[in-house]
Amino acid sequence: MSWSNFKSKLLLQYIWSYLLIFLIPLIILTFFIYHNAVQNLRAEIEHSFVNQLNQVKHNIDARMTELRDIATRMAYDERLTPYMVSHPYYSRDAILTLEKYKANSSILEEIFLYFRKDNVIYSSRGLTNLDVLFDQSYSFKDWSKEEIIDDLNNVAYPVVRPAGSVNTNVHLEKSLLAYLVPIMPNHSYPHGTVLYLMEESRLTGLMDSILNDFKGNSYIFDQDGRVLARNNHGAPIPTEELHVLPELSPGTHSLKLNNQSHSVVAVKSSFNDWTYVTAIPSDQFFSHVFHIQTFFLLAFAIVVLVGTFAAVLLAKRQYHPIHDLLEFAKLKADSTAPALTKSPNELDWIRQMLHNYSTRVDLQEPYARNQFLLMLLTHGLPEEQQAGQLLKMFGVQLVGDRYFVISMAWDEYPGLSEPFQDRQKIIHLLTEVSIPEYKTLVYGVELPQSDQIALIICMAGTTDHGHSPNRRIERIVEALRAIVMENSHLIPSFGIGKCYSSPGMLNQSYIEASSALEYRMASGKGSTTYFEKLSDTPHSTYWIPKDALLKLVQSLRHGNETVAIQMIRTIFANIKSQKLSLAFLRCICFDLLNTLLKTASELGMAEFVRDIPNMTSFESLEELENKLGMFAAQICKQVEMNTETKQHSIMDEIIAQVDEEYTDYQLSLDKLAQKHSISSSYLSRAFKERTGCNFSQYVWQRRMEEVKRLLLTTGDPLKDIITRVGYLDAPNFIRKFKKVTGYTPGQYRKLHTAREKTLLYADDE
Repeated sequence: MSWSNFKSKLLLQYIWSYLLIFLIPLIILTFFIYHNAVQNLRAEIEHSFVNQLNQVKHNIDARMTELRDIATRMAYDERLTPYMVSHPYYSRDAILTLEKYKANSSILEEIFLYFRKDNVIYSSRGLTNLDVLFDQSYSFKDWSKEEIIDDLNNVAYPVVRPAGSVNTNVHLEKSLLAYLVPIMPNHSYPHGTVLYLMEESRLTGLMDSILNDFKGNSYIFDQDGRVLARNNHGAPIPTEELHVLPELSPGTHSLKLNNQSHSVVAVKSSFNDWTYVTAIPSDQFFSHVFHIQTFFLLAFAIVVLVGTFAAVLLAKRQYHPIHDLLEFAKLKADSTAPALTKSPNELDWIRQMLHNYSTRVDLQEPYARNQFLLMLLTHGLPEEQQAGQLLKMFGVQLVGDRYFVISMAWDEYPGLSEPFQDRQKIIHLLTEVSIPEYKTLVYGVELPQSDQIALIICMAGTTDHGHSPNRRIERIVEALRAIVMENSHLIPSFGIGKCYSSPGMLNQSYIEASSALEYRMASGKGSTTYFEKLSDTPHSTYWIPKDALLKLVQSLRHGNETVAIQMIRTIFANIKSQKLSLAFLRCICFDLLNTLLKTASELGMAEFVRDIPNMTSFESLEELENKLGMFAAQICKQVEMNTETKQHSIMDEIIAQVDEEYTDYQLSLDKLAQKHSISSSYLSRAFKERTGCNFSQYVWQRRMEEVKRLLLTTGDPLKDIITRVGYLDAPNFIRKFKKVTGYTPGQYRKLHTAREKTLLYADDE
């Protein structure tokens, strides 16, 4: 299918239909799956971060609980009483004890024990003066020595100071947190204070060990909202924006910090009211979500592309038969048909075309109906099933219990100006007539003779008038005569055949009616002749009945050997039953012989005249009967041969015409049948009997042979070759060609050209 087909609105409608059928469920399903997947993934990520931050909280709470427990144990440790610590001998044990307590916690930088109102402080390294310790060993930038000493003497409950910068005696700057715990714990008047120094990095290290691949900022806020510790793995959040973080409720929040969208996770400790917060840029927090989004978009795009391609293929496959039908209709279009209006939609065009064909069929139906009824009169009913279908199709109802045929001829009144119009009017009027008072249906059949028509009469049951069958037939004839004379200026003459109980005998009644109508020459205009009455003779002397002779003549003319021989036997049986003189008997026999000879002469069989001496020499009626039977059989066979010869002559002419015009794309069975005045169905059957294949197969074979010849003998383009042999649909021809030969035309040309070159090269060697 070429690109020009995509200009078809119908094809585009098919494509859009398939796309909508495909895309609407896909979009809905994709959106539903995408929404659920993203929401679930976001929930999992948020839940994961909350769980990790809770784990951080539990770990740090556990460490802070350990420090309180250490302070409690130190308060009750006898080795760490003021006496033991200041005793010259036992002070060494006190220092070692402090070192052991320090070793119990992994987050401690140093542990100090201070007894209030004292000017010294004890650590795991020994006894140190307060001034020396806080001026030289640990110099806090944001916590003066005086503030430290005051807090050591006056703190009433555990207090944590935020991480601050501290200079140590080794000239290193560290960020340390100070945790002051009074001892005795829960006592109104504590006697001392335990001071824990913790590196900020150890607390944040706990957070980093749990928050794997953490790329944001983490904070620990105390109950007053101060930042106890922080860890920045990204751009620091401005100090003026940090105040909102400790006020957040536990869970996940979306905030704009430092002009960037952040996902903030917060948890709160019930142990010390600390708030743990992580702030991560949203694009990093939901990086997995973005990966899923990208995957969905790519998958959706790929599926849409594949679906669009499939939709186009399906639409083309759906459209292709319509396109072929359209091309076929254009190919078969008759120039005499009504012009089709232009329509962008092929279905509308085809609908209009079918309407035109239907109109043409309606116009042709009366002729087809007449042809069928004429066949019924001349050859009898075909097979029962086929006859029923044809009768139903043409609206003919052969219902009743008695059937006969009337042959009607007419003469015009002198001076009639337009007799042809009256004839056509009567033929149309008698096409189908109902005579209800006699329960009779009449079907008219136009005969080849221009001045005759046959009427098929179907009588059902008996009438209410109680007339005999013969009287009823007479009434029917009178009714038909009245119809003709009331509606025209014609004088009808009728020949009536015998009645039969089966419609299969209508051909017999037709022969009888035709025989009876021939007597209108003797009876005059407007006569009515019954075949049954032809055998009546006004003389008492026996003579061959006229109806028998007429039926014999008609059977010979139709080439019906069975009926002819049967009539000869019937005639001789009647002759033998009569007691006639020899002279009169010989005259009757010669009259019968003369009837056969005259019929043979009329049929153009003059050669039988030479056999008259042999025919006239007979010694008995049986001998003459045998000779006449053989004579009748020869006449019938000759009639059949003449008919077959005529048919063969027509078929030879038709086949010769097909062989000459097979490249004409307008060549058709109907046109050939019309040209030779025969029916298409008869031509189709006769053509297949003569050639062994049907008409279309024969034309296809001739075109195939010509295409093969042109492929091998010319270099013309394939499209030109296909058009030249009478095909307009090149793709369809190529498919058929490949189905028959196994190759496309191009492959066929290359294969046989290469083979010929190989053979030529072999001959040269």
